[in-house]
Amino acid sequence: MAGNEWINGYLEAILDSGAAAIEEQKPMVDLRERGHFNPTKYFVEEVVTGVDETDLHRTWIKVVATRNARERSSRLENMCWRIWHLTRKKKQLEWEELQRLAKRRWERELVRKDATEDLAEDLSEGEKGDTVSELIHAETPRVSFHSNASSLELWSDDKKEKKLYIILISLHGLVRGENMELGRDSDTGGQVKYVVELSRALAKMPGVYRVDLFTRQVLSPEVDWSYGEPTEMLTTASEDADGNDVGESSGAYIIRIPFGPRDKYLHKELLWPYIQEFVDGALAHILNMSKVLGEQIGGGQPVWPYVIHGHYADAGDSAALLSGALNVPMVLTGHSLGRNKLEQLLKQGRQSKEDINSMYKIMRRIEAEELSLDVAELVITSTQQEIEEQWGLYDGFDVKLEKILRARARRGVNCHGRYMPRMVVIPPGMDFSSVVVQEDACEVDGELPTVIGGTDGSSPKAIPTIWSEVMRFLTNPHKPMILALSRPDPKKNITTLLKAFGECRPLRELANLTLIMGNRDDIDEMTGGNASVLITVLKLIDKYDLYGLVAYPKHHKQTDVPDIYRLAAKTKGVFINPALVEPFGLTLIEAAAHGLPMVATKNGGPVDIQRALNNGLLVDPHDQKAIADALLKLVSEKNLWHDCRRNGWKNIHLYSWPEHCRTYLTKVAACRMRHPQWKTDTPGDEVSAEVSSLNDSLKDVHDMSLRLSVDDKASLTGSLDPVASSS
Repeated sequence: MAGNEWINGYLEAILDSGAAAIEEQKPMVDLRERGHFNPTKYFVEEVVTGVDETDLHRTWIKVVATRNARERSSRLENMCWRIWHLTRKKKQLEWEELQRLAKRRWERELVRKDATEDLAEDLSEGEKGDTVSELIHAETPRVSFHSNASSLELWSDDKKEKKLYIILISLHGLVRGENMELGRDSDTGGQVKYVVELSRALAKMPGVYRVDLFTRQVLSPEVDWSYGEPTEMLTTASEDADGNDVGESSGAYIIRIPFGPRDKYLHKELLWPYIQEFVDGALAHILNMSKVLGEQIGGGQPVWPYVIHGHYADAGDSAALLSGALNVPMVLTGHSLGRNKLEQLLKQGRQSKEDINSMYKIMRRIEAEELSLDVAELVITSTQQEIEEQWGLYDGFDVKLEKILRARARRGVNCHGRYMPRMVVIPPGMDFSSVVVQEDACEVDGELPTVIGGTDGSSPKAIPTIWSEVMRFLTNPHKPMILALSRPDPKKNITTLLKAFGECRPLRELANLTLIMGNRDDIDEMTGGNASVLITVLKLIDKYDLYGLVAYPKHHKQTDVPDIYRLAAKTKGVFINPALVEPFGLTLIEAAAHGLPMVATKNGGPVDIQRALNNGLLVDPHDQKAIADALLKLVSEKNLWHDCRRNGWKNIHLYSWPEHCRTYLTKVAACRMRHPQWKTDTPGDEVSAEVSSLNDSLKDVHDMSLRLSVDDKASLTGSLDPVASSS
């Protein structure tokens, strides 16, 4: 009982003196600072955490045993009972919390094991290395581990008996196969080049018969007539590798679908009202082409698309509608994402959310991206950062939950209606054939004077026109060239690069700076953001007196780009991408293929590229001094420059188009195997009775209204998808 004597004394002090006396005690200063002092609450907290339950029971017995009304206090008796009850309750809650934590740890361990197995499924044989073998030794694997790992068969030449029809969609910008006007505006950039080269590369893969790239037909007098041609052939193969005739419709094609005002070239923000019109035209083309291909390779049965791949939000919205109408799996590549852009613009604080939405139609774009996520079977990204930091912002995707759902689906466990697409990282590819040919044409390490002619009056060798366009700006064109190639967009951060160059005297003395900023005729006719950047560039050149040190040609063709890289490499220069955030950085791959070391932003895709190629330095794009120091280091240290160039050439094969397409087709095939309803009658696949009924139902599509919308998509899908409705 002695251990609880202070309890009795404290209780009696509370009852006799009240709260006023207690508040004057020194130990209560901290509590008074937090707010109004409650003596009962303080007493309960102190007693519940420090009471001796045995002595409390003795005190209770003593109080109860007191029969003299004068000595007995019912209030003291009641408070002792309540303290005892609270103490027991606290212990019970602590025990229950320990049980919950133990259960949670056990569940996390199960999920971790499942995710480990699922990760092994996604890794190719070359990627597994020691990691998977360590996991196998560390844990007792389930039988399904081996079967899943082996079932992911890499796409190879033995797939050539298949005759696949693949559809790619890229709606905005000016798309054509030759002389692409990259940098003409913000809509005609790297995405245009990516989808055209992907179409060509896929058409060359074994088992792929035809690739159609859908885009918008533009008949405006503002643009070249070629953008109004309904069909453009990108590549064709009349014979396969064995010399067999493969059919007249094989190869890759650009299919231009008319939608929206025929005589106007519209920017992507203005295309949203016409998406359904595009879907009508695209669906009509697909139905017609499926019959043509059926006559050529399908034995009279229609050949439906193997996959529909949407690029960017507008094409993703369209692909979602086509996927539902045709019962064909959808693949999505975001390229850049609306939620991420909205977040970045709001951080700048220059525009309100309403202004941003009015200018960029950002909420409609986000809505389309959410719809695309709900429908897509596969989402292809360039980097892991894009998955975690950009797609992770969307309601339709959660990184951790996606791994859990994937593991549950593999084990046949109910996911309670939750669905998320599979996210895979497949870096863009590049065609290196032209690089090899051009490098054979002249010695890479040769001095520039040996190419453009000496000073003895001898006639110079024939040089590319773009070289003359660049060198006319430079007082000494033989100095190492720092090359930046991007459109004049504020987020490309060209002005910070120019400030870093202008304020670093050793760098100015050692190197020239070349800025390839798209094509322009008159700055006053350019869009606001691009015009602002160009005007700032001209002002900075004048401010730092960089005349003769900076080249900024007005025009260049797409075919000039390899020559620009070679000129920079010939002068032992450096390529730089200082963008605030770079989703991937295809120009970094191109520069490495031409022997140029790189300096690049540490935000986004360049991190993965540098990890793979190890051919340069990463910098904070906001730090002018860091940019200047990195450039100066590469330009001045020749041994480092040569090491970076050799590393780039040694590892560049990781970014070839055949490697990209092989991984692409492997992932698409795996997604089709997981869902039997996608197994339509592609030549080389087994045809089921259910699929035959699907083909019969699609024969009637010509007779129905094809004016699709988000609201009526579900009903149309239900009428065209007997397999899904019966499941």
